[in-house]
Amino acid sequence: KYYDEQFADMPDTSETLANYANTIANTYDPHTEYFAPKDKEEFDYQLTGRLEGIGATLREKDGLIYIEEIVPGSASFRQGQLKKGDAILRVAQGATEPVSIEGWHTAKAVTLIRGKKGTEVRLTVKKPDGSTKIIPIIRDVVINEETYAQSAIINDPSGKKIGYLRLPGFYADFNNNGGRSSADDVKKELAKLNAEGAQGIVFDLRTNGGGSLTDAVEMAGLFMPSGPMVQVHDSRGVTNVLNDKDPRVQYTGPLVVLVNKYSASASEILAAAVQDYKRGIIMGSTSTYGKGTVQRVVDLDETLPAELNALKPFGSLKFTMQKFYRVTGASTQFKGVASDIVLPDVYSYLDQGEKESDYPLKWDEIKPASFRPWDNQPNYTKLEASSK
Repeated sequence: KYYDEQFADMPDTSETLANYANTIANTYDPHTEYFAPKDKEEFDYQLTGRLEGIGATLREKDGLIYIEEIVPGSASFRQGQLKKGDAILRVAQGATEPVSIEGWHTAKAVTLIRGKKGTEVRLTVKKPDGSTKIIPIIRDVVINEETYAQSAIINDPSGKKIGYLRLPGFYADFNNNGGRSSADDVKKELAKLNAEGAQGIVFDLRTNGGGSLTDAVEMAGLFMPSGPMVQVHDSRGVTNVLNDKDPRVQYTGPLVVLVNKYSASASEILAAAVQDYKRGIIMGSTSTYGKGTVQRVVDLDETLPAELNALKPFGSLKFTMQKFYRVTGASTQFKGVASDIVLPDVYSYLDQGEKESDYPLKWDEIKPASFRPWDNQPNYTKLEASSK
């Protein structure tokens, strides 16, 4: 037991394999990546905003794992005994022998504390007053509301109502029928802003790293009539034009899209479509991140031969399979989307973006798609002059 606890924080076989596989994968491009099973769980959480666990954010300090935050409505919140500032000393699965996690790093502690909905975890915690307590918690689904689209009405000094819409990521729950999608949620938020009398909308995509390509196409169609929104080109030279097929426009008023150097991938698809159709103004950093590639995630358990079943789970592989292009034919890869109006920000002093990554694919262009720009176009010259 002493030996197990002393070496519990050493890299396990799964971590060693992941480090080795990613050393090879990253030599092809920055976004080809192997996920160990626990890393795939974290990737899914970022994409969907939901996981199964106790609903607590952890941090490590001086060799101990502390509770940083309790997620409202979560299993820990409802149980009521676990509090911010508690230090977790030991973790037990149900009635099994507890394992000390003193000296562990946060990521490894998380894998022990998370688990399937309906299972019990018992935490031995040290309270701020020095007392210790065993807290049993039945794991449940954890929803991170901060992942999802949110909106508000801002009244400017002139009395106009400006709708503010924030989207942290292009989330989609592919494995859960009826799960939330960013396109559906943005549509609902736009309906709310319309009902509240918004006279203009600021769509905030700053630090939005992307996500679902399908949701990006559907979302662009909320602001523009049906038509091509992005082109996808594969290694065989085949180009597919992805169209929004719904002629209805959810919002027709003035539109500003806020971006920065960390707006990437699906964010760049939406920003590029708005810019190419002259549907609105792109404001923010000099340009966006510059990720113009499409990845696919493959569950290796479903692809490897049955003879290897005893070694499961193998994890997943995310690999680059396509590049996407604007309707004008230009790529966002490497260059990103240039802002119509540049706003000073701290990122302008940082070397960030796809061009700073190892082995990035270069910029190129293909044949433009057939599209018709927005009829009621912004006066770019006037707006740029007014912004100075």
